[in-house]
Amino acid sequence: MVAHRGIGTTAWLALLLAAPWAPADAGDDALARANRVLSHTILVDGHNDLPIAIRGHASAPGDLDAYDLRGTVPGQTDIPRLRAGHVGAQFWSVYIPGELQNGQARMQLEQIDIARRLIAKYPDVFQLVGTAAEVRAAHRAGRIGSLLGMEGGYGLENSFAPLRAYYDLGVRYMTLTHNSHTDWADSAMPETPKFGGLSPFGEQVVREMNRLGMLVDLSHTSADTMRDTLDVSKAPVIFSHAAARGLVDISRNVPDDVIARLPANGGVLMVTFVVGFVSADAANVLFPAMKEFYTSSAQAASAGERRALYEEFKKNLVLPRVTVGDVADHIEYVVSLAGIDHVGIGGDFDGNDLWPEGLSDVSMYPNLFAELIRRGWSDRDLAKLAGGNVLRAMEQAERVARELQRVTPAANSISRAGT
Repeated sequence: MVAHRGIGTTAWLALLLAAPWAPADAGDDALARANRVLSHTILVDGHNDLPIAIRGHASAPGDLDAYDLRGTVPGQTDIPRLRAGHVGAQFWSVYIPGELQNGQARMQLEQIDIARRLIAKYPDVFQLVGTAAEVRAAHRAGRIGSLLGMEGGYGLENSFAPLRAYYDLGVRYMTLTHNSHTDWADSAMPETPKFGGLSPFGEQVVREMNRLGMLVDLSHTSADTMRDTLDVSKAPVIFSHAAARGLVDISRNVPDDVIARLPANGGVLMVTFVVGFVSADAANVLFPAMKEFYTSSAQAASAGERRALYEEFKKNLVLPRVTVGDVADHIEYVVSLAGIDHVGIGGDFDGNDLWPEGLSDVSMYPNLFAELIRRGWSDRDLAKLAGGNVLRAMEQAERVARELQRVTPAANSISRAGT
């Protein structure tokens, strides 16, 4: 889920206008090669918000029959386009807003339920998986390996027992925060930090995730939370959907010094496609406009009035052009600091509607790989970017978990943040 939803979660689920784009020439040699490479490797996307899009579907919230992935859907993800994009495995985000005051665990379980029922509804297409080996087996069977990624640690409600239960339900990464602090870790979005990174309880959360084999996702966290986690974690971390702060200087992106630490940790930065993260020009227009919009619409008397204000906002919003090349720039920037073994893909589809030209839905991954081919990338390096790197990180995390489980007891479920 994108960082700007910290300003207003519900509105950003609807946002904004998909960028118009004309398909590449079928005779494009780079595109043909990209499709060939992706047909022989496993493309693993780190973050797709389809479950929350289904939950918030305007005409039939949470209705999987109404949101038919074999037909036409309002969002960016359906089965024909997943196949066209060569998606081999997907981390489905099971998101809950940090602003939710009550029922966090319940909403988390509802999101997991939607994701698991979605996977089960199309058994010829999706397969629930929990390990790198299972991802590979699903791919050999012609299915999209489906993993769950919790976005925001709020659903723990400051207890280790839910963390272990979520793992048993299929969650294989957890983003420590979303756009507000948890009771044990600082988010990137609030201007005032709470702990200056991780609290002691937050360090325990990271250790217990290592013991379980659940990847720590540092997207949305503050830079100091990133640094503290790298100090604590014995397993590779990931950024399921982020970009480089050295190119676009916003708090949601990853600083150079953190990127440079990924080789020692084994971690992977999965580069997102969200225009405000990958284009400085777009960020300079978008974020001030969003701040002004939410300030001016805060006193709207009804949901209908807010929708009308939002439609007016969309009509007047004009962003500079953002292209596939902007995303490729972030990928190459990460490689320049961390090396080819520490970069991946995390589109953030269905958590946003503002996309670069040529990357506006899940069918379009080949366009990004074609751009990198034009820049001289080898097939070997393309395969690492596509999914090889994150599968290696998963395998490493699984080994760490086996080792820790032999010598480390489960964290006490009675422990609480702040105690």
